[in-house]
Amino acid sequence: MNYSEALEYIHSVEWLGSRPGLSRTEELLEKLGNPEKGMKFVHVAGTNGKGSTCSMCESVLRAAGYKVGLYTSPYIVRFNERMCINGEPISDGELAELVEIIKPIADNMTDKPTEFEIITALAFLYYKRHACDIVVLEVGMGGRLDSTNVIESPVVSVITGVAIDHVSVLGNTVTEIANEKAGIIKRSRPVVYGGRDDVAYDAIRTKANESESGLVRTDVGAINIKSMSAEGTVFDYGGLSNIKLSLCGSYQPENAITVIEAVRVLNREGFDVSESALREGLEKAKWRARFELLEKDPTVIFDGSHNMQGVRAASESIKRFFENGKVLLLMGVLADKEWKAMLDELLPLAERVFCVKPNSPRALSEKALADECNARGVKALPFSTIDDGVRAAYETAKAQNMPLVMLGSLYMYGDVFFALENAKLKK
Repeated sequence: MNYSEALEYIHSVEWLGSRPGLSRTEELLEKLGNPEKGMKFVHVAGTNGKGSTCSMCESVLRAAGYKVGLYTSPYIVRFNERMCINGEPISDGELAELVEIIKPIADNMTDKPTEFEIITALAFLYYKRHACDIVVLEVGMGGRLDSTNVIESPVVSVITGVAIDHVSVLGNTVTEIANEKAGIIKRSRPVVYGGRDDVAYDAIRTKANESESGLVRTDVGAINIKSMSAEGTVFDYGGLSNIKLSLCGSYQPENAITVIEAVRVLNREGFDVSESALREGLEKAKWRARFELLEKDPTVIFDGSHNMQGVRAASESIKRFFENGKVLLLMGVLADKEWKAMLDELLPLAERVFCVKPNSPRALSEKALADECNARGVKALPFSTIDDGVRAAYETAKAQNMPLVMLGSLYMYGDVFFALENAKLKK
């Protein structure tokens, strides 16, 4: 089996929605020799901020000298990004080799595993084979019934924050969704909560108490911002001064203090992460598509906001970084998201909107998005391809010396990134 055949198999697995439950993953892993057993994990759930938090945590642990696995989803440009060791994605050859091991076992199961379950098993095999010291493991969706939740005893569980999302699977209220995410808490294992929502905190605290798990909550009010721009942030927190973040976004200090508290727990659990490693890891951490600065002249930013909490965070960042005027927006959204509410938040900040359609069967048409923007009094133009939309938006930003913010769906990132490179070359 080669790399292309391996990806074709992974993506061709019968897909019947999320199909929550752990039984298929447990059966598949048992038949693979339970590679997840004996490994150490930082298990990370949450509505928003999971990816950035995982990236910073991985960077800190790597700076401390550990061999660190990182499991995230979805991938941004290339599938291999979903599983990395010390910052390097799995190679094409090894991915194909491991899929070849998994395929006959999965195919012979009566209740066949889903795509995500196969990918999770693949990642566990990969990290076990390379004897990672610790794996930073991001939940796919929810927590309690997510296939990553087969792990038995993480070093620390982390819940970044809770908001309304995936209501058809996780529930209709913050409490219901928090209960699902709190499902990653294991008996007598510590947990860190990095969210602001007190209702969610109450649900998480109840679960932690039931599990006899020590609970740490970050203190958002203790963050003292020294400087913040599209190129990074300097802040104080919890006895640490002048912490530097390269990740931009006004919300990133909140993710960073979640990592700081998680590292403090890790040190209590026998790890050795020095203050210098903590600082180095936070400053060097990189994470694509989260208010990512793609270009400085003109300023071009991509943000993978895809729900209201993410859009509000992006809006807050836009207001903070570009106080002297409005921005140009390039938007593409999924029809099953709260896209009209997203427009409520974003259109007051927009000079003009360039509307495109993400590469997803769930995408809203570019015309429908443009029509809604125009009906609300903000000039918007639809583009039949992302390439055309990015080129027009970039040329306008260049000509008018205005910042350009591109957001609405992670599904756009790869197309937007390469379209921007082409637009810059044509200039």
